[in-house]
Amino acid sequence: MLVDFNTLPEHSRVWIYQANRSFSEEELTEIKQKLDTFITNWTAHGSDLNAGYDIRYKRFIILAVDQTSQSATGCSIDASVRFIQQLEQDYNVDLMDKMNVSYKQGQFVAHKTLLDFKKMVKDKAVSKNTIVFNNLVTNIGELNENWEVPAEQSWHSRFF
Repeated sequence: MLVDFNTLPEHSRVWIYQANRSFSEEELTEIKQKLDTFITNWTAHGSDLNAGYDIRYKRFIILAVDQTSQSATGCSIDASVRFIQQLEQDYNVDLMDKMNVSYKQGQFVAHKTLLDFKKMVKDKAVSKNTIVFNNLVTNIGELNENWEVPAEQSWHSRFF
């Protein structure tokens, strides 16, 4: 069952998929329609999932499930991964590669491979204070508090 992302409780489980580029306005409109359809029909063992989504910075797709009444199961998580993989194909974009880093560069969001990010650290092109996106957060509460943080406060700190 599709619900407004902003009404989901803080303990709701999240999955964050970062794109290696920004989506166009036209793409965002299409993706939102596809997300509406997918989440409306998303189930676990035949039961509706109380779920929503958010798209941030025109490049992060965030899925969330309130697992109070029905938890996401292996099969339902697999279905969401297949859905995201289909988006990758439809829009020629990378959403699944966890070896990429997104960070803020002024008001813009930049995207680099992990190797390029490490090189930028070495070259002092980014610092411990650079705002990074910690896509390892697991629930909406963590998303709100620990998603956009200085690199020194995330898993990225190991590179400094």
